[in-house]
Amino acid sequence: MSPEEAKQQFLQLQSQLDAADLAYHQNDAPIMSDADYDGLRREFDAFLAAFPALAPLSTRSALVGAPVSSGFEKVQHAVRMLSLGNAFEDEDVSDFAKGIRKYLGLSTDDALPFTAEPKIDGLSLSLRYENGTLIQAATRGDGAEGENVTANARTIADIPQRIENAPEVLEVRGEVYMSHAAFEALNARQAEAGDKIFANPRNAAAGSLRQLDASITKARPLRFFAYAWGELSEPLAETQFDAIKRFSDFGFQTNPLTQLCDTPEALISHYKSIEAQRATLGYDIDGVVYKVNDLALQARLGFRATTPRWAIAHKFPAELAWTRLEAIDIQVGRTGALSPVARLTPVTVGGVVVSNATLHNEDYIAGRDSKGGTIRDGKDIRIGDWVQIYRAGDVIPKVADVDLNKRLEDAVKYVFPEICPECGSPAIREEGDSVRRCSGGMICPAQAVEKLKHFVSRAAFDIEGLGNKQVEQFHGDCWIKEPADIFDLQSKYGTGLQQLKNKDGWGEKSAENLFAAIEQKRIIPLRRFIFSLGIRHVGEVAAKDLAAHYGDWSALTAALDLARPAALAHRAADKAEEEERAAAQSEGRRPKISDNRAKAIRACAVANEATAAWEELINTDGIGPVLGLSLSDALSIPDERAAIDRLVAQLQIEAMAKLVTSDSPVAGKTVVFTGTLEKMTRAEAKARAESLGAKVSGSVSKKTDILVAGPGAGSKAKKAADLGILTMDEDGWLELIEQA
Repeated sequence: MSPEEAKQQFLQLQSQLDAADLAYHQNDAPIMSDADYDGLRREFDAFLAAFPALAPLSTRSALVGAPVSSGFEKVQHAVRMLSLGNAFEDEDVSDFAKGIRKYLGLSTDDALPFTAEPKIDGLSLSLRYENGTLIQAATRGDGAEGENVTANARTIADIPQRIENAPEVLEVRGEVYMSHAAFEALNARQAEAGDKIFANPRNAAAGSLRQLDASITKARPLRFFAYAWGELSEPLAETQFDAIKRFSDFGFQTNPLTQLCDTPEALISHYKSIEAQRATLGYDIDGVVYKVNDLALQARLGFRATTPRWAIAHKFPAELAWTRLEAIDIQVGRTGALSPVARLTPVTVGGVVVSNATLHNEDYIAGRDSKGGTIRDGKDIRIGDWVQIYRAGDVIPKVADVDLNKRLEDAVKYVFPEICPECGSPAIREEGDSVRRCSGGMICPAQAVEKLKHFVSRAAFDIEGLGNKQVEQFHGDCWIKEPADIFDLQSKYGTGLQQLKNKDGWGEKSAENLFAAIEQKRIIPLRRFIFSLGIRHVGEVAAKDLAAHYGDWSALTAALDLARPAALAHRAADKAEEEERAAAQSEGRRPKISDNRAKAIRACAVANEATAAWEELINTDGIGPVLGLSLSDALSIPDERAAIDRLVAQLQIEAMAKLVTSDSPVAGKTVVFTGTLEKMTRAEAKARAESLGAKVSGSVSKKTDILVAGPGAGSKAKKAADLGILTMDEDGWLELIEQA
């Protein structure tokens, strides 16, 4: 799916979700089924993951539920109620387990048991007990703040009012649900009384729990499974499985299908067993949840922004459907990528009507991958074909298969365009890249408009009153051709015959507000400025890493200019390696990669200063060679660099503020880890150092303050010694940071 199509669909999803939340959570009148809502929510999350550049457009990215209705008292969760990451294939489960082992530094021989339990399709609820007495019940809300539904929760038979031998503070979390039998009986009563019919058991459970009149909740047969916890005054157990047993001892219902599994294979086996029983359980489930059993390991793994690292939801397979491929459209994105989109005869897949699907790239259409292999048994995709559609993770529509028996006799192979459909410039595919890109740059209207939209997006300049619609209007009128033009708007069109206030849709006040908003953005933080340029591969995190490492714009550009010869040498070496691999394959011999790489670099006669600058760039935490080349290319194209320089001349770019953590002995220090760490993994060490205000780098330089050297430390240790940099072993590092 192209960036433009993704953006439009993303905004549409956000609007649909906002409307659905208002109808369901505040008006208690759902406008869509629970399955549809869940599909939209998963699609929204998947777009954020697949297209990080869309994040600035989102007003929902920090939410894991929905805002609190004004009809209920608000409750702040002592411990946030987070969502779960998703797995959709068996391979995802194996990757999940491997990722945990890697993060914790565990070998394949080390035991790593998991719990596996059905994922109940209901409404999350947190129950707070103090001295064994239920004092508060709250919905998840947006994860940080929920609704106080204590009176309603007290009517649910599965929720004890008082428990014995409990910690002084105990927050029990679980799912409120309604059985299939109870749901059918409720709808029958609703129909007989002429009241609202619920779409599915989850909607019925949610609507019943959120009644302002607790007597209505009491009349509806809600159930509750306990499976997690929030704030605790003391630990429940040492393992997830034993903690769930404690819930059972307290009098809560826990799911009898919860099982301990020692391997990913055992997890998948239990998943298939639960899936086979799905139709006979008597309540809705939409997958199986896996959690690391050892609670000490859970604590080490910690959390991402909205999901724990130690748990994942393995969702049930997506639905499939067959339909006709009517056309293939090519869309051009901000980076010039030509993205093919399948236009389909509309078909319902997983409760959602699908009329478009991604076709990835030209190799996918041709039935081969970018490395010479094949997909779909080598079947190519042609206009008029009967194609099978699935929603990956019940989210993004994709073409799974082609029915050759239904292929039209006059169907011809699809020829991917080598000319940009927007500007007519050559569309070039570089060696090793699966995507063909327009070479037109800013002369390509699709790229120019998308770059401008990115420039004014929330994570970039975020100019109030200058959104996508206004950018399209001004670009179409030739008022704005490049970002620098935005800051000339008032001088060019604020007065005279072409006053902005006289344009359709504008007035004097709105024009004044826009000019004022633009003026406010002449001072911009370095990280936002870097991100605003829309350089390929440079997202918000990379922009922040670059800003933190180089400090100011002039230092970054000077480093990139200095490193340019080495960047070209790196690219030449990559090309030489590819040529050598191809030659070796055709000649039936082993490739001489190292020799050819050395020759390519020597042939470029790269100066030591350039090599040092290049190595510093690619060893900057979070950067690497691919992003380094993208940066180097962007600032070496004359027209692009001139446009950036014109923009810089209009601005005051603020240097990156140093991250300082009070009373931390390593705050503001640059730390490098090398060799083998025996008491923690590299990921843990990096996370801990950054939490204390240190900056972790991948290379030793004069800017390095501390080198932590484990066994096997090599050239970095020698370089640190030569530079007189403080060097310590892992025990010394741990002793140092324990002072924080």
